[in-house]
Amino acid sequence: MLVAIIAVLSGLGLLIWSADRFVDGAAATAHHLGMSPMLIGLTIIAFGTSAPEILVSAIAAWNQAPGLAIGNALGSNIANIALVLGAAALVAPLAIGGSLVRAEIPILMVATIGAGLLLLDQHLGQIDGLILLAGLVVCLYLFKRYQKQHSAPPQDLPQMSLKKGVWWLVIGLLVLAAASRALVWGATDIAIALGVSNLVIGLTIVAIGTSLPELAATIASARKGQHDMAIGNIIGSNIFNLLAVMALPGLIFPSDIAAGVLWRDYALMLALTLLLFGMGFRARRGGEINRTIGLVLLLIYTLYMLVLYFSSQG
Repeated sequence: MLVAIIAVLSGLGLLIWSADRFVDGAAATAHHLGMSPMLIGLTIIAFGTSAPEILVSAIAAWNQAPGLAIGNALGSNIANIALVLGAAALVAPLAIGGSLVRAEIPILMVATIGAGLLLLDQHLGQIDGLILLAGLVVCLYLFKRYQKQHSAPPQDLPQMSLKKGVWWLVIGLLVLAAASRALVWGATDIAIALGVSNLVIGLTIVAIGTSLPELAATIASARKGQHDMAIGNIIGSNIFNLLAVMALPGLIFPSDIAAGVLWRDYALMLALTLLLFGMGFRARRGGEINRTIGLVLLLIYTLYMLVLYFSSQG
């Protein structure tokens, strides 16, 4: 048990460190290869902050723990909106740019509804996984198409050479893989020892842990006044979580899904996405995600954690 706890803590720490190095290396490499700043933000940066979820879910599914993998995908999306966006709004009120309302938020809404339709039969199989990956390809195409509508870069790109960028890209990815393996093993062992399901562990410990890169990036962006980047990071990560992370358990280890995943976890994720959608249209008339809304989002996440706790006890 002690070894498992150490594995989880060390895995989380290495995930944060390696995700940061991976994102910087990937962004610098892509920049040197001629990709535009906006396309880098919508693809490389979003993929980089979702890399922990992708690797954790792949390894969990390979270890025949699909509940942990699916819980990681849904739980990370819930954490990104309620926990990460709520915390960022407390640091600095966030204005939502018109470009996000016209493009990225509607794409996230469609991806969320589409993923829900695939889960209605309470089974995630290989066909479902292929459909999700196909949706990711479509989203990447739309990102490239809409990037010309954004004039400002998504964030300050790391100043490093192509050689150094490739170096950190490779090292970050390798450490991400090792840290994800340690995190999955430790979390699974703790779940068995405490009698808690892999799904609940994925929705809580693993989801929060793999959302830490998004939390750090979003708060940093909010403090610098880069509101589009703060919200865009969450939107991009949630799209990758739905269409890449959740596709992996279907492709690697197809399995049935508990009914609670639909009425509790997916329903909350959909409600939070609808709330973000509504806040986006409200912000077009001069509104913002202020500190009051941030407190409400954090309260929602706290209540969700309590529901999961009592569900696990039952």
